[in-house]
Amino acid sequence: MMRVRLAAVLTTLAVLPAAGCSAGGSPERVADTTTPPPSGSPVPTDSLPDSLTAQKLEWSECKTPDSSQGDSGGSPSPLPDGAPWECATMKAPVNYADPEGDTLDLALIRARSTGGEGERIGSLLFNFGGPGGSGVVTLPAFGSDYTELAKRYDLVSFDPRGVGDSDGLVCMSDKQLDDYFAADPVPSGEAEERDFTNRLRAFDNACEAAAGPLLPHLTTVNTARDMDLMRQVLGDNKLHYFGISYGTQLGGVYAHLFPQRVGRAALDAVVDPTADAREGALAQTKGFQQALTTYMESCAQSENCPLGSTPQEGEQKLKDFLENLRSHPLPTQDPDGRPLTESLAWSGIAQSLYSEDFWPFLTQGLEEAMASENPDGTILLTLGDSMNGRNQNGTYSTLQSSLVAINCADTDQRYDVADVHDALPEFTDASPVFGPGMAWSLLSCTDWPVTGTQSHPDVSTTTDATLLLIGTTGDPATPYAGTQNMKEALGKDKAVELTYEGEGHGAYNSGDTCVKDTVNAYLLDGDVPTDGKTCP
Repeated sequence: MMRVRLAAVLTTLAVLPAAGCSAGGSPERVADTTTPPPSGSPVPTDSLPDSLTAQKLEWSECKTPDSSQGDSGGSPSPLPDGAPWECATMKAPVNYADPEGDTLDLALIRARSTGGEGERIGSLLFNFGGPGGSGVVTLPAFGSDYTELAKRYDLVSFDPRGVGDSDGLVCMSDKQLDDYFAADPVPSGEAEERDFTNRLRAFDNACEAAAGPLLPHLTTVNTARDMDLMRQVLGDNKLHYFGISYGTQLGGVYAHLFPQRVGRAALDAVVDPTADAREGALAQTKGFQQALTTYMESCAQSENCPLGSTPQEGEQKLKDFLENLRSHPLPTQDPDGRPLTESLAWSGIAQSLYSEDFWPFLTQGLEEAMASENPDGTILLTLGDSMNGRNQNGTYSTLQSSLVAINCADTDQRYDVADVHDALPEFTDASPVFGPGMAWSLLSCTDWPVTGTQSHPDVSTTTDATLLLIGTTGDPATPYAGTQNMKEALGKDKAVELTYEGEGHGAYNSGDTCVKDTVNAYLLDGDVPTDGKTCP
């Protein structure tokens, strides 16, 4: 029964972007920096040539989605009321400093507003995070959650530049990525450290070869400019926006660049824009440890928890289990014969902490993998594959390659092995399970061929709009403290906070009616909640 249920949610797992997951298959820092285009002064989007601002989108029935993006192989199902999904492409300049130069095609998807005449507000643009998540796949997958919003908005999302069908970046072959994600996440000794850094360097070189001249332009600032071009092309005076996880950072950068064009903007699972890369990684390490402890407390109350009766016992069992996998990978039922390695199990555990809905799969996966007879790592492998963007057919989405490309183009921070050794004690103390891998993930951008220019994004804004920030107290990927930091960084009286006292990454899709009703009232009717409101 558990295997059947796991198969039923594979599509959901595949399209749910995991904020800050690293190219090495481990939860990494949330993207925390932005950089302007690499050369020249960008032209404001309202001064772009008519060939861009006056382009007419040709909406048509969506083609069968590309299986490499993690879909189930069929066209997206209509909204519950029958509204179909339509797809189009929009041209945007590769380099906003050269708007008459090369362009790229950005993939868009929408469902028209279902409301009656006079009820439609405009478009509501979604970004689901990553960075690297495909909005073209994710929006219809979660479309039923937004049926109330569809009464007054056209629901619109897109694949950001470098993602999915918008010149999506995949740095290596599927077989190479299988080996890459299965490799040890924490090196031991100088020889293993050299192998680790060489592996990262090979990935970086492959990304440069795959993306070519597009690579320097895969930045958050450029994606924010793309969104303003979308606003114009869609015919909206203001950008109404729903950003989740990294999408909150993108929304903050948009508010900084285009303060007078901000409409109603809900930012859920808020990224801390004030943290540098090390601070962000450490905060996320603590967030995943908090979520793991909460899971283990829940598991301990069950009759046959594979991790024992206390979180302390569970943590030790988990450490021993992962360490044993390093030298003794577990067999699985994977059709390609892949075993469960330490890195893949680690990724699977992290993926499971994004939502309480995944906890039963984690428990069953650990129970089967830790069995004294005939241990089986299939469920943990499946969860780890989801974290890494691997689909059931053995192909990879652009999620991880795009994530690294955007993160590294955004940030100017480059760490070396000495920095990791300096960080390891603090990270390990924060989480014996996640800390070491998170510390080594600081090297993800060390040899990246693009040089960033900032340590963190500028989200300060002069907008007259009031943004709605939604933070979850038990969020592992974007810890709760980031919500307050985003509020302060935006500026005085620019945002209000809504707190969801619960678990998981993101509040709106948690099922809590208090959160959903509050956000809907804000987006649909402009009702700004009292600052500091708490749900449930």
